[in-house]
Amino acid sequence: MGWITIRIRKVFESRVRNFIFQQAPPSFAYTSTIASLGCDGSILLDDVKGSFRGEKTARPNNNSARGFEVIDQIKTQLEKQCPKKVSCADILAFAARDSVVALGGPTWVLKFGRLDSLSASFQAADNGSIPAPTSSLSNLISRFGQLGLDSKDLVALSGAHTIGIARCTSFRARIYNDKNINSTFAKERQGNCPKQSGSGDNNIAPLDSITPTKFDNNYFSKLAGRNGLLHSDQELFNGGGSTDTFVQSYINDQNAFNIDFANAMIKMGKIGLLTRNKGEIRTNCRVPNNK
Repeated sequence: MGWITIRIRKVFESRVRNFIFQQAPPSFAYTSTIASLGCDGSILLDDVKGSFRGEKTARPNNNSARGFEVIDQIKTQLEKQCPKKVSCADILAFAARDSVVALGGPTWVLKFGRLDSLSASFQAADNGSIPAPTSSLSNLISRFGQLGLDSKDLVALSGAHTIGIARCTSFRARIYNDKNINSTFAKERQGNCPKQSGSGDNNIAPLDSITPTKFDNNYFSKLAGRNGLLHSDQELFNGGGSTDTFVQSYINDQNAFNIDFANAMIKMGKIGLLTRNKGEIRTNCRVPNNK
């Protein structure tokens, strides 16, 4: 299926840099769908009246997980040339990888064969299955552990925040209330994120302000300087915490980060895979085939 991966990559590379400041990259949607139900493309589903509410408007995803039209574009082209052979879950997995590669990050081997969910779970996505930006380190370790991922996987996968953006609502509490934050950095972010809730809620800031459109290890350097944008990010490096050593190792060795990130993505891509009687290959990523 080499031609399929080439097709996905060509469509995606033409759009990838639009994700960085206008939308969340596919790696966010990939992580979100796995954190809620598994690697099943459930986040791609729209609401189906009388059946289920989709996950796109769940608190962690609302106004954050975007770019679904790019997945639609890839799916449309594949269905024309090879109908009902490539699932939306597979497309999302390959798009997540290619987004990293296009921005200078590592690649990793992916296999086809994932199936798409028959439904979505707004409740699972909304109730904390996806770690909130206010999460403590213990909460992060616990949630990733439930998915079969260890502390090193947690830190490596968090490195995806070297690209992308966050809304003011996600980091307001950190820049006004947290103590483990560089005061200069906090003041800079306060200039675009007013303290009053409801004011500037949709204003955005890069998760990595050093090289926001490059997949590298500067995200970790920001943490060491207490310049993490999200509270949950800064929790990874907090002066003596259990994950500090991983952060420091990635600051010192970009290649180590690349290897561990790729390995963690492979592990994550195997979470919650569906068997034939519980999944399908959707012809439209936004709705199950029987709706």
